[in-house]
Amino acid sequence: MKAMIINAFGGSEVFEAADIAKPAVKAGHVVVKVAATSINTVDTMIRQMGEDIAPLAPALPGVLGMDFAGTVESVGEGVTDYAVGDEVYGCAGGLADLPGALAEYMLADVKLIAHKPKSISMREAAAMPLVGITAYEGLVRANVSQGKKVLVHGGAGGVGHLALQIANYFGAEVYATGSGNAQSDLIEQLGATAINYKTETVADYVAKYTDGAGFDVVYDSIGGANLLNSFDAAALNGQVATTVSMAEIDLTPAHFKGLSLHVVFMLIPMLHNHKREQHGEILAKLAEMVDAGKLTPIVDKQHFDLEEVGKAHDRLTSRQAMGKVVVSV
Repeated sequence: MKAMIINAFGGSEVFEAADIAKPAVKAGHVVVKVAATSINTVDTMIRQMGEDIAPLAPALPGVLGMDFAGTVESVGEGVTDYAVGDEVYGCAGGLADLPGALAEYMLADVKLIAHKPKSISMREAAAMPLVGITAYEGLVRANVSQGKKVLVHGGAGGVGHLALQIANYFGAEVYATGSGNAQSDLIEQLGATAINYKTETVADYVAKYTDGAGFDVVYDSIGGANLLNSFDAAALNGQVATTVSMAEIDLTPAHFKGLSLHVVFMLIPMLHNHKREQHGEILAKLAEMVDAGKLTPIVDKQHFDLEEVGKAHDRLTSRQAMGKVVVSV
């Protein structure tokens, strides 16, 4: 089968076209004919850093690509919920010893997939798994519920644009940060109140939207140093969820507010074969939300084919993309 492989870690030019062996099906798995895959920040990190993030890096030559949507081509022993021809989506490879989706076919553990939403395209479905699971998990762990005030940092990004919609689905009053008119327009279109973090300080918008009390839940899809802004924006005994906690920061503000910090690292089930079925369950729930008209994945306007995956990585790292960068296979 055709695939884009890497023989070394480095810049986006390391991808090479190759003919490699098509995966054989095995028990508890399906082989999927891949229609599309999307690019995540962690994909670019693995490609660039390799051994510096050793638990995530595949052996070389490797096939990257975590997210996918496609059609079941063969079914392994013990699989009862999927049949040949079913349209599915998931996040099931592209790291460690799990070959990824930058190929015509991929092997996927059925615990990590679900039936694709019926109302959207393969490209749109491929945009959802990693960021959708990440958004959903963080919000659930932060106890988002009816009437709570939720702030999403990075509301026009991959995780953020789904997080604000999922928070809305749970009945929250949702606000989201972004910059510029295009991001603000997207945030408003998706059902949240837009905050331009470049023109409004944390103190400004906390006073404006919460009467100075702070937000019940802050979902920080930026993380790192921005966690200090999240602590400042959170209410007393509030909840902060983040996707990036690899930072040396002072937790004193969180201590004196009694905040709960939830670190979301959605790759754990894939890396450690730990409670993988929870990802399949979340994907099924997300598909239900999509088909009910409550969740819309946004795909960036730039189109890329399999051979252009390097350009797709560049598009994501340029920070010019709106929504998810998707590669058609």
